Amino acid sequence: MEQEWVVDAMGPDGEARFMECFGEVFSRCYEPEHTGPVIVCIGTDRSTGDSLGPLVGYKLKTLMKKPYPLHGTLDAPVHAKNLSQCMNHIRRRYDNPCVIAVDACLGRQERVGCISLGPGPVCPGAGVNKSLPRVGHLHIAGIVNLSGFMEYVVLQNTRLMTVMRMADIISRGIARYMDAWNPAAATVAAARCDLDFTYPEVY
Repeated sequence: MEQEWVVDAMGPDGEARFMECFGEVFSRCYEPEHTGPVIVCIGTDRSTGDSLGPLVGYKLKTLMKKPYPLHGTLDAPVHAKNLSQCMNHIRRRYDNPCVIAVDACLGRQERVGCISLGPGPVCPGAGVNKSLPRVGHLHIAGIVNLSGFMEYVVLQNTRLMTVMRMADIISRGIARYMDAWNPAAATVAAARCDLDFTYPEVY
């Protein structure tokens, strides 16, 4: 079983701890054959609990100084209806990127407000019993609320403060680490124009 890192986003050292853990996970998952990172932030702003991904993407647009490809923002969310299209686009456009996946999830009471990081893909829609493509060479999952019952209602009734706090920590941590990251063998896979790539808004 792959190792998992958990960061308490509500703790006083949440941002520093997240950046440390993200760096550890990313360095383990980034292979010499990868041509650069691509960030995919999954979710929709039509549900408070599921808006973590688009909020992270929205913040990364202004925080990141380097033009790493970014998919999934408030302006152009990547969600259940267009996730397959997004991943097909990434496969066509980039040559063997390392995909960083960000998504919200539901979990146990003691984990609400925590951020889980680790190697391997995220499973979008698992908390609400949807079967969607697995995404990412590494995953970042914000545990926004309780799992186990009435998942759609729980997501709709998630506290915005919890989601915003996690979005701040994740976006600042990714931006600070990636702006400082400079491996000699890596090449940035695409230009900033992908920040404006949009997918059909079909719900």
